[in-house]
Amino acid sequence: MAGMGSVRYTELGAFLRSRRARIRPADVGLPHGPRRRVPGLRRDEVAQLAGASVDYYNELERGAGSQPSEQMIAALARALRLTADERDYLYRLADRPVPAQGGPASHVHPGMLDLLTRLTSTPAQVITDLHVTLVQNPLAVALLGDHSGLRGARASFIHRWFTDPEARRLYPEADHAGQSRAFVADLRAAAARRDAKDTEARTMISELLDTSPEFAALWADHDVAFRRDDRKRLLHPTLGLIEVNCLNLFSEDGRQRLLWFTPAVGTDSADLLDLLAVLGTQEVTGPTR
Repeated sequence: MAGMGSVRYTELGAFLRSRRARIRPADVGLPHGPRRRVPGLRRDEVAQLAGASVDYYNELERGAGSQPSEQMIAALARALRLTADERDYLYRLADRPVPAQGGPASHVHPGMLDLLTRLTSTPAQVITDLHVTLVQNPLAVALLGDHSGLRGARASFIHRWFTDPEARRLYPEADHAGQSRAFVADLRAAAARRDAKDTEARTMISELLDTSPEFAALWADHDVAFRRDDRKRLLHPTLGLIEVNCLNLFSEDGRQRLLWFTPAVGTDSADLLDLLAVLGTQEVTGPTR
């Protein structure tokens, strides 16, 4: 990686410090704690929120470390609750291309991040309309797997559902047909809502039509319906079957959704989700959802 010695990288460090100073710990779900000597967040707190080492983040603020990756910039933008304009500015200061909307590095609206931060006792995550996971809370990682490393077409769970048998391990086999039909109907609704010049959804649909006979057959049915409120049966590798209600909050343009999972009434799922909090991510072996 290139060293960070230019005037632009010095400005990057100053920009990070200015954004860090304006955030209260409570804004991002952290305790205020005694003897807080600095306004806003401490460096170690930003590092924790972004999944970076403290030493690396310190180097960034000094404008002296290695060039941050696009994934790290996206993580910092979320940790610091940057607006879309501020996020784009951060990419440019780091000499990285601003990513197109829709991929894993997409900007997440600060309001959705704020809600996600406050959902500490239930699994929750923000996804795109093409089911690309943008950010997860720890319980969502424990329940559904860690999606942070997925790139390209595989970042979409719909794509994985129809191309990777491992993706289906999350649901009982008896539920696969219903899930397939619901995913296709949701994708048709999402694609229709996008701008006519959009290529992301069209490219994915074309690829799935070519590679998945199941997808092609369902697409030919022309079913259309956004997934809003579902009751799901999920298979956890240690806890077994967990029945949950999956609730959705849509962004104004429909391109992002906040999903959160609550225990289904009349089941033992509340106790299982409590156990999930204790188990954490130690039993999760790979990305699913």
